[in-house]
Formats: sequence, structure tokens, C-alpha cells
Amino acid sequence: QVHLVESGGGLVQAGDSLRLSCAASERTFSPDTMGWLRQAPGKEREFVAGIRWSTGRTVYGDSVKGRFTVSRDVINNTVYLQMNSLKPEDTAVYYCAARVGAVIATLLYTNWGQGTQVTVSS
Repeated sequence: QVHLVESGGGLVQAGDSLRLSCAASERTFSPDTMGWLRQAPGKEREFVAGIRWSTGRTVYGDSVKGRFTVSRDVINNTVYLQMNSLKPEDTAVYYCAARVGAVIATLLYTNWGQGTQVTVSS
């Protein structure tokens, strides 16, 4: 199974920006869809953003529209999440994940990274 490794999390202040990266362990990795999901303490897992690997089509969760941007580098098998105008409510563990199929905005991803913590202070 391909391993996904996230990086880029950290502690920032409200209004700051962060960029998360997710690299696949296999050079031949070619998923249908990649997504970013997050889970805050005591809350359910939430879809944040996703991207179709072949076309670059993107979908965003309502809570991050206009602030977050998902992109991919097909040469380096890496997906990114640029997070701007961060808010305390964005605090969560962020996971990248892959799935087979065209549906992007779903929690039904099958291959997950280990997660990276993002903490936004007010």
C-alpha cells in the first residue's frame, strides 16, 4: 500500500497562513482523487478539500471556501493545501487521503496519512 506523509502543520496565530504537503511513497502513485480532511477534538471528521488527480478539478468544504486552496504536483506525487486567513476553528489534525472514484466531497477515502496538527491561536 502506498504511504502518504503529511507535513507543514504547526502553531500559528489567527489570520496567518500555512501550507500543508502530502507526499506519496511510490513514484508510480496515481490516485483518482486526493483529499484533505480534518478532525478537531470532540468533533466529527470533516471534509476540507479535494482534487481530481487527472483533471485538477477541486471541491471545497463550505467552512474553508475562499480561504484554502488545494493543488497537486503530478511529477512529484504531492498534494498541497494552502491555508490562508486561518481561524481558531481551523484547529484540527489534518489528514491527506486518497480514494478510487470520481467523488471528491466525501469522508469515504481509503488510504490515509498519519495526520499533521494545525493549531490556530486567537
